[in-house]
Amino acid sequence: MSDLRIVSVGGSDGVALRDWQYVHNLIVPPAALSLDEVRVRSARNRLEVAYLHDTLVGCSTVRPPVADGDPAVATVIARVLPGFRRRGFGTEMYVRGLALARELGAGAVETVVLAANHDGLSFALKRGFVEVERYVLDGESDLWVDLRLGGAGN
Repeated sequence: MSDLRIVSVGGSDGVALRDWQYVHNLIVPPAALSLDEVRVRSARNRLEVAYLHDTLVGCSTVRPPVADGDPAVATVIARVLPGFRRRGFGTEMYVRGLALARELGAGAVETVVLAANHDGLSFALKRGFVEVERYVLDGESDLWVDLRLGGAGN
């Protein structure tokens, strides 16, 4: 276990909320969010921020399961700032998010990655995710990749 400290954003108007926004917007600039948009997301999703001691390392999102079919599908996303990648922090955040998704009743887990984020795609594929779809949102030009946890991980 590392010295990673995980803080729930949970509707906060404080530092954790702004730190989550900072990491999110840095890693996925085409989907940049205002503080008000982050507040709305924190009401329906589980948002967390990770610190190495007091230094911001990354953030995570767990979208609770949606029961549109069988099984119920949750989304787990771990984002690590470039200077802290390949040190196990993403794995620690991902494992925590995966456990939370399972606690919330997920029968399947998905993630979404900006295609230009080669580190993020590699991270997901190494953890057993398989590509489901590539798409560009209406009116946008950035390519996104949806992935689903495959095999026994589901």
